[in-house]
Amino acid sequence: MYYNMYMLINNDTIIKDDNDLIRQKSNDVSLPISKQDKDLLLDMLKYVDDSTNEELAEKENLRPAVGISAIQVGVPKKMTAIILKDAEGNKVYEYGLVNPKIVSNSVEKTYLATGEGCLSVVDDHEGYIYRSARVKVKGFDILQNKEVLIKADGYLAVVLQHELDHFKGVLFYDHINKVDPKYVDPNAIVIE
Repeated sequence: MYYNMYMLINNDTIIKDDNDLIRQKSNDVSLPISKQDKDLLLDMLKYVDDSTNEELAEKENLRPAVGISAIQVGVPKKMTAIILKDAEGNKVYEYGLVNPKIVSNSVEKTYLATGEGCLSVVDDHEGYIYRSARVKVKGFDILQNKEVLIKADGYLAVVLQHELDHFKGVLFYDHINKVDPKYVDPNAIVIE
């Protein structure tokens, strides 16, 4: 199933983890970005933005999200859309990234107290996912129409690492300690 401009992105069309395609590695995107790839990335941004509007989410069958990667709509390309909003619903960070990659990361780890979730994962997976507390990500942002270097820490750093994992066919629960899922690393920063 490959995305086309006539397919609405919603909970029914997002590829779930029971589909082998979600484990496929994504390919680099040719720049300058094609109209088709740009339109897809704009649609992905619209999904993420609309998904946090309760009324729209219910009407259009959207699960709340802060990010989505192209492989989740059947396109194995290195593109991801990320929008983080504050408590009032204002956008704090918004990126439509093409070929993003981590260029440096901290040794110090962080994790979400509530664990992570994913649009492609229906079942609950209890456990902590340890990620770098700080990352620098380089990529092309279609919203700024230029190469960007994102210096991220905290929640944004976690979201970026989660989304970029999709390019390698990795899902968040692959990082959970199989022996002790709730193991607490005393040196890691917890994000409440």
